[in-house]
Amino acid sequence: MLRHFIPAATLTWAVLSFPAFAQDSDVAKIDTLFEALGLPEMLSIMQEEGQTYGMTIAQDMFPSGDSESWAAAVAQIYDPEMMYEEVRGAFGEALEGDDIDAMLAFYTSAPGETIIELEVSARRALLDDAVEAASKDNAAIAINDNTPRFQLVQEFVETNDLIESNVVGALNSNYAFYMGLVDGGAGLPGVTSETAIQDVWAQEPEIRSNTSEWVYSFLLMAYQPLSDADMQTYIAFSETEAGQDINGALFDAFNGMFDDISRALGLAASRFMISQEL
Repeated sequence: MLRHFIPAATLTWAVLSFPAFAQDSDVAKIDTLFEALGLPEMLSIMQEEGQTYGMTIAQDMFPSGDSESWAAAVAQIYDPEMMYEEVRGAFGEALEGDDIDAMLAFYTSAPGETIIELEVSARRALLDDAVEAASKDNAAIAINDNTPRFQLVQEFVETNDLIESNVVGALNSNYAFYMGLVDGGAGLPGVTSETAIQDVWAQEPEIRSNTSEWVYSFLLMAYQPLSDADMQTYIAFSETEAGQDINGALFDAFNGMFDDISRALGLAASRFMISQEL
């Protein structure tokens, strides 16, 4: 589940100590794992989400609203090849030395494959505003009633630290966007790197609330068809070292991409604001 470095000495040791065929084998395994996790499909969905987010930025920040030139800038920032290469590269680096075989064993098993199919399907379904609203309503009912399925999903969320990790990622992305605006020279009144940090931290309670709502609505929707046994199997895997390692690798890879995208959006928005003032 989704939206951290290797020391140089460790990387050097790996290069010097393993023959080329072993390294090629590791790369092939990571490629297989990347596909098994449905990450190419998830990146495609995130690209579509980005187009919608770009329109929101235009409506909120530009007097003239959205435009073809802004849409083109957003499309360039959410370049699918760039997103793929950045996430795949960071994912592989984050898994250096981890038990990839154990990860593959789970995600290529019948429960693992079903889980990924459900996650991808649910994420795509949430592109529809009506589906997203319904999923939030259904999640609110499940949480209020403290249903057995909610309890299992809550255990999964806590095991993988999904709320805190997503909140931290969102705060960092928001700060990157602010810094893009500042560095782009838009000259927003009173906005500096120091005030940006304060503004971002002031958003933390709202971000935490929205994150919790989204995580639970997404997971309760995605995992609704899963049996309790499969849910418990997934939780058990998440508690293993391999489960924790892959969860961390996913956050590392996607957080890096989102930070870069957010900064690029801030820089682009800054340029558009300046051009509209001239």
